[in-house]
Amino acid sequence: MAHILIMPRQGNTVESCIITDWKVKEGDTVTSETEICEVETDKASFQVPAGAGGTVLKLLHEAGDDVPVLKPIAIIGAAGEDWKSTLLQETPLRGTEVQKEDESPSSSSHSSFPIPDSSFHVPNSSASPRARNMAAKEALPLEKITGTGPGGRITERDVEAALKNRPVLTAAAKAAGPETIPQTGSGIGARVTIADLAAVPDFLFPIPHSSLSDNHSSFTDTPIKGIRKIIADRMFKSLTESAQFTLNASAPASGLLEFRSKAKTQKGPAEKSGLLEVTINDLVLFALVKTLPYFPYMNAHKTDDKITVYKDIHLAIAVDTPRGLMVPVIRNADRLSLVQISAEAKRLAAACQNGSANPDELGGSTFTVSNLGSLGVTSFTPILNTPEVAILGVCSIELKPVAQLSDPYPITFEPHIGLSLTINHQAVDGAPAARFLKALCDSIARIDQLINIEESSYV
Repeated sequence: MAHILIMPRQGNTVESCIITDWKVKEGDTVTSETEICEVETDKASFQVPAGAGGTVLKLLHEAGDDVPVLKPIAIIGAAGEDWKSTLLQETPLRGTEVQKEDESPSSSSHSSFPIPDSSFHVPNSSASPRARNMAAKEALPLEKITGTGPGGRITERDVEAALKNRPVLTAAAKAAGPETIPQTGSGIGARVTIADLAAVPDFLFPIPHSSLSDNHSSFTDTPIKGIRKIIADRMFKSLTESAQFTLNASAPASGLLEFRSKAKTQKGPAEKSGLLEVTINDLVLFALVKTLPYFPYMNAHKTDDKITVYKDIHLAIAVDTPRGLMVPVIRNADRLSLVQISAEAKRLAAACQNGSANPDELGGSTFTVSNLGSLGVTSFTPILNTPEVAILGVCSIELKPVAQLSDPYPITFEPHIGLSLTINHQAVDGAPAARFLKALCDSIARIDQLINIEESSYV
């Protein structure tokens, strides 16, 4: 019997995943290890292996579809095998429909599982077949739509217009055939989930009708989807659910630069100890994890009306990848040496950039650092990685005037590294945050002392 590949569960809280790209096409021959597709959750992207060898008989969804976990996404078997009977025997889902080969295609070239039942259908004279198919797939009651076709007939464009004015539903929520829909959801990209439907108040969410414009202009529309949409929605959610406040300061950077220069001049011993690979950012991370234990309220989460303070420091680092921003986590960073922090930061960054990071490496952080200094940024407003209460932005090194009262020349210019600290003012007040930032600046200024204390075996 053919093998039914299901959407794997990527963590206990993941309800659905978005298929971003199919790596195979129908008719291809695969092994059990062949990567079939790439999927994304709200944290990262993953490759899904075939799980069995044979011929790809059917791809059940298109790239971009949001598919519930543990639901069929592809069927693999012997060439010419009847994939429909296998699917119907193994997945007797309510409302499941398998499109016949000679039927007119709907808006998607692949069948979707599950599809809401015929309670969303209206008489043939009220809507076009394509409009009915699209409405059924999106769990959109046609009686809520005003048709613009001849005699008030509902067209596919009418359905598209109505969908633009309705929150996006997860595939599982669509399958439930909801009559009542909240205005926003708690899922990926603010999608409405099954849990959101259970909590919706007892009224119908209005679906206003708006016609599509026929005007044309010289521009290109690029859909926001995949990990880019996940990032956009998470950033928006962070700003709307917390009171974000940013403080800016700068720390003397002579010690950072002197350490790097010393490591280069002592190349042999530095290479052996691993210090030659240490970057300015690694030194800032090291100073941070040595400072945070004295300010435990900064290493915390705010959830609802509760603040959870953590003893261990799980340090997240923002990484720029070809697919977008990812935030891997250095576990127990406060227990690591400078060289260990440097090595782990590089390993995680490489894993994110080549797509090999696993879910356990992309969650559970207690504090986050984002570094834009290499791009010449002198100050910025980092957005909280909620539910964390703080995030540190690391900026570029600049020469700044410093008063030298004992010197005949009262002003000298010394290198300083910029720091931008964003806090959730619901959990941390400005003065305590400022005291932490000042202490961090002091730690960076005396980085050589911290290294001598913690890394005495290397110097």
